[in-house]
Amino acid sequence: MGILLAIQGAVSQGVLWGIMALGVYMTYRVLNIADLTVDGSFALGGSVCAAMMTLGMNPWLSLLVAIAAGALSGAVTGFLHTKCEIPAILAGILTQIGLYSINLRIMGRSNTPLLKLDTMFKQLMELTGLSSTWVSLITGCIFCGILIAVLYWFFGTEIGSAIRATGNNENMVRSLGMNTNVTKMLGLMLGNALIALSGGLVSQSQGYADIKMGTGAIVIGLASIIIGEVLFGKKLAFGTKLFSIVVGSVIYRIIVAVVLQLGLNTDDLKLLTAILVAVALSIPVMLEKRRQTASYKASLNDIHKEDQEGGHAGN
Repeated sequence: MGILLAIQGAVSQGVLWGIMALGVYMTYRVLNIADLTVDGSFALGGSVCAAMMTLGMNPWLSLLVAIAAGALSGAVTGFLHTKCEIPAILAGILTQIGLYSINLRIMGRSNTPLLKLDTMFKQLMELTGLSSTWVSLITGCIFCGILIAVLYWFFGTEIGSAIRATGNNENMVRSLGMNTNVTKMLGLMLGNALIALSGGLVSQSQGYADIKMGTGAIVIGLASIIIGEVLFGKKLAFGTKLFSIVVGSVIYRIIVAVVLQLGLNTDDLKLLTAILVAVALSIPVMLEKRRQTASYKASLNDIHKEDQEGGHAGN
C-alpha cells in the first residue's frame, strides 16, 4: 500500500512538474539553446506566487503574476544573449545566480509557508470533496492539456514557426530577412513563463515556497524529455512530442518514488537522477549503433550472396 500511495502522489506531482519540462523543451529542443535559467525561474514562480498570496492576492491571479515574472527572467537571459552577445549557457547561469538573491528579496526569507492560506488546491478540494492528491492530478492534467493544445496551435502560426526554424537553422532564418534575436527572446520568455507557472503550481500544491525548490530542475526537465523520447521515439508529430514530455515527467517521478520506497537514502537522489539521465541518453545511441551494425551485416550478407550467385553462373 505504501508503494501504491507513493506512486499516486508521484503521478500527481509528475504532471505538475511536466509543465516545467515543457518549458525546458521550448529552449532545449525547439530553440536548441541550453538555457540554465530554469533552476532560478522555477523558484521565482514559487516565490512570486507565495509572496502575492501572503499579500492577500487571489491564488489564481498570483499564478498570472508568476507567469509574467518567469517571462521577464527569460527576457533577461535573452537580452544578455542577443544584445550583450554573451553565450546562451553563460547568460542563463548569470540570470540563475541573480534570481537567487531576487527570490530571497521577494519572499523576505528562505521559506514561505502557505498552509494557512487559501490556495487554489484548497478551493478545489472544498468544491469537489476530493483528496489533495486527486485535486493535484486533475488540475495538472487540465493545465497540461490546455497548454499542449495552445502550444500546438501557437507553433503552427507564423511567429511560432519562425521560432522553430530558428532552432533548426538560424542562418536560413536570417537569410529570409527575419530577426533571430526576436525569435530567441520570445522562445526564452515562453519557456521560462511555463517553468514559473509550474513553480507556482508546485508551491501551492506542496503548501510552501522555498528558495531551493528549483535546485536540479533543469536535470529533471531534461530527464523527462529524454525518457519521453526513449519511450515514444523522436520522429513524432509536435503535439505527440509535447504529450510524451509530460508522460516522461510522470515516469521519472514514479521511478524516484518507487526507489525511495525501496529504501534509497534521499541524499542519493541527485545521483539517481544523474544516472537516469545518463542511461536515457545512452539508450538511443546504443540502439542506433545496433541498428547500423545490423544493417551493415545485412549488406555484407547480400554482397556475399551476389558473389556466390555470380560464381555459380560463371561455372
